[in-house]
Amino acid sequence: MKQATSKTEMSQFNISPDDDSQEYSPYQDCPTKKPIGSPYDIDAESQNFLPEFHLDKKKYETDYHQGSASFGMSVFNLGNAIMGSGILGLSYAMANTGIALFVILLVAVSIFSLYSVHLLLKTANEGGSLVYEQLGYKAFGMPGKLAASISITMQNIGAMSSYLFIVKYELPIVIQAFMGANNGEWYMNGDYLVILVSIVIILPLSLLKNLGYLGYTSGFSLLCMVFFLIVVIYKKFQIPCPYTVMLLNETVSKIQNISSGSINTTAVDYNEDVCTPKYFVFNSQTVYAVPILTFAFVCHPAILPMYEELKDRSRRKMQGVANVSFLAMFIMYLLAALFGYLTFNVHVEPELLHTYSKVFKADVVLLIVRLAVLTAVTLTVPVVLFPIRTSVNQLLCASKDFSWIRHTIITIGLLASTNLLVIFVPTIRDIFGFIGASAAAMLIFILPSAFYIKLVKKEPMKSVQKIGASIFLCSGFFVMFGSLTLIALDWLQ
Repeated sequence: MKQATSKTEMSQFNISPDDDSQEYSPYQDCPTKKPIGSPYDIDAESQNFLPEFHLDKKKYETDYHQGSASFGMSVFNLGNAIMGSGILGLSYAMANTGIALFVILLVAVSIFSLYSVHLLLKTANEGGSLVYEQLGYKAFGMPGKLAASISITMQNIGAMSSYLFIVKYELPIVIQAFMGANNGEWYMNGDYLVILVSIVIILPLSLLKNLGYLGYTSGFSLLCMVFFLIVVIYKKFQIPCPYTVMLLNETVSKIQNISSGSINTTAVDYNEDVCTPKYFVFNSQTVYAVPILTFAFVCHPAILPMYEELKDRSRRKMQGVANVSFLAMFIMYLLAALFGYLTFNVHVEPELLHTYSKVFKADVVLLIVRLAVLTAVTLTVPVVLFPIRTSVNQLLCASKDFSWIRHTIITIGLLASTNLLVIFVPTIRDIFGFIGASAAAMLIFILPSAFYIKLVKKEPMKSVQKIGASIFLCSGFFVMFGSLTLIALDWLQ
């Protein structure tokens, strides 16, 4: 799952912009460092989430600190940051764009995301900061810092909401598999279950000051998603033609014939039009495709802290890490979307895993996948909430000492607002769409290009690099406002 990585108490670092392979350190006065795989081994509540830089020091006065993360570990960490719940919505995006158009969009978003990483790394070298918010402050002052902070907070809230949506969708199915309960029971209501899980499990974990023991949650989440992908591919060959969703009162008796996870082949509609995949599709739901893809690829707040942790670091080496990670995620995303779409075609739901419940009710493999994904997302919510709370605390009460009362109020407020969002927003598609069109577009397109244009002084505005960044910036505004407008129109209809 996506894990927001925040580095704290950062002071000025300086790099020669002409030497991409020069090693450097963005930190001063830091006696110890924590590995990127466990970013919560310090009491981050007492740290400066939005640090102050000592701008009066000379440009090249810095203490070198060696990174500890190897190339392979950095690739794995960045893969963890990229991979998230967005993979569950990709089949829905493909169903509403067609295979060919989806592949074109997937390639475009992945390339744009890599270009955004390039801009971000180069801006960090020139701007002298490895904190996303601080780059905003250096570029545009307090408005820039607030824009970065709000975008990251919105992205993390969207990630938390998507994880709780998975709880809302999948936990009733797991309970039904174990207890054989009817849908009329209160504990089969997803809204009640989200509140219960939030109070009993997530809230106690979120109230802790140190989340170091959850440092490997993202790695477990990545393994869960790999397992999920394998199951999606396997199940495609058990369902030879897309499953047609009929009226609920008919599906109970006619469609499902469950015995040890088997399916009733009479439930399959062999209509040629339904079973034939489409290559180009345009409908009212097509507008969600780009936001879903941007939501799935956003990882940019984690890029700079991982850059700082990279052993023998250089901009070129970190770009190589990003290239390998994005390629691996591109392949996983394409396979998950393709086989999910080929399995259910036009009947795929916004959350792919839930679609299988229409066919399989007692399948052991799918039950294991659901349990693994539910465990991963439940343990990831406190980790994602952690930097949001720290950011809010520092923005509102930066000069005050730690207070358990304030700590608890902020935690409960964030968790309660996220629960309300999950309860009242109709589907996870709306979370993917709105957050992908707003916060993700800001973090991928708009902010990196704006920071680059403002902070990279050695390149004139008429240079190819600055012109490219300017076009990228305009494209970001077009994607954001265009997507938000079309999504709003779809909601109104």
